[in-house]
Amino acid sequence: MYKELEKFKSTNSFTFTVNDSLEEACNAPEGSAGIFVVYAVEDDVKELIMVGSTGTVQNDGTLKSKNGGLYDKIVNGHQFAKTGRKYSWPAQMKLENIDSLEVVWYETFAGDIKAIPTAVEGQVLQNFLDENGKLPRWNVAF
Repeated sequence: MYKELEKFKSTNSFTFTVNDSLEEACNAPEGSAGIFVVYAVEDDVKELIMVGSTGTVQNDGTLKSKNGGLYDKIVNGHQFAKTGRKYSWPAQMKLENIDSLEVVWYETFAGDIKAIPTAVEGQVLQNFLDENGKLPRWNVAF
């Protein structure tokens, strides 16, 4: 786990395989803001393949989150094609022969902790870039 994620106490994870329904597997909260980190899991080896976020902090310091929050961003957010991840992730997993994904989510703007989701996403991606010289393979750009 990345050090900058340790302070977020509202966190959980779920595993997703090509035979699962992402809508049923996803345990991220609706109406929340934060980031999610996606790992490809092969046997006992985990590889970070994507980081995403949702939620915008307004000028007055309040949070503007899309209705479905982290849940909706993970399940219905577009990736690989202009279609929701509930469709594109299983297809991409088959293409890449990925057995399962582990998705870890963190609410970054809740309670006393108020971290801008895209800033946290950027920190995690910057650390990955520093360590690997590139972004995770499912992150097209940042």
